[in-house]
Amino acid sequence: MTLTFSWRRTLLFFGTAFAVAACSTGPQITRTQDLSESADAPYQNILIIALFPEFDTRRRLEKAVVEELTDLGTEAVASTSLMDSNTPMTRQTFLKMIESLDVDAALITHPLDIESKTAVKDSSPEATYNIGPTYYFNVWEVELTEYVEPQNVVVEGSYVLATQFFSVLNQEAVWAIESKADVVEHSCAGCDYMVFVDEAEAIVKQLSNDGLIAQ
Repeated sequence: MTLTFSWRRTLLFFGTAFAVAACSTGPQITRTQDLSESADAPYQNILIIALFPEFDTRRRLEKAVVEELTDLGTEAVASTSLMDSNTPMTRQTFLKMIESLDVDAALITHPLDIESKTAVKDSSPEATYNIGPTYYFNVWEVELTEYVEPQNVVVEGSYVLATQFFSVLNQEAVWAIESKADVVEHSCAGCDYMVFVDEAEAIVKQLSNDGLIAQ
């Protein structure tokens, strides 16, 4: 199996920008390679590979894609479940996984472009007043309580991902797409994972629509 990876446009801060963003407008999919006539589709057992500089970014996207495929009845394995952050992302590493798992395909996603702008935003304080009388004529006691939330990190930008589907039997790429999304949200605990879920849903939906996995 021949795997060709393009790293020239990969930005090293992509993993951080992807992980911080809370949500996006939803990926827009463009098919860059139609399903080859020689493809042995549909595929039943797929190795999922995400090629990002940060291991945690790879793990989260792969996990989301595996979950989407599993829900449709297709077996899938995340490459990060078979390695750690010190395992080299080389062709030989992934070929060994393909051989050991006996999968019939590999889905490979990597970043093409990322633009982001990050700013710290002050939260608006909320104040309450308690007013009470005193022993003096026309003199009032005022108690002020002000609540100030921590500052928010606001992320605005966009990203482009390329996804290729490789047939193990044919040893070639049989299908490819690009996905684009605008990121226009602030960070918040627990909701950043939705970026990966949205991306995984878009990729797997296109796989299903184009007949690469069983309906």
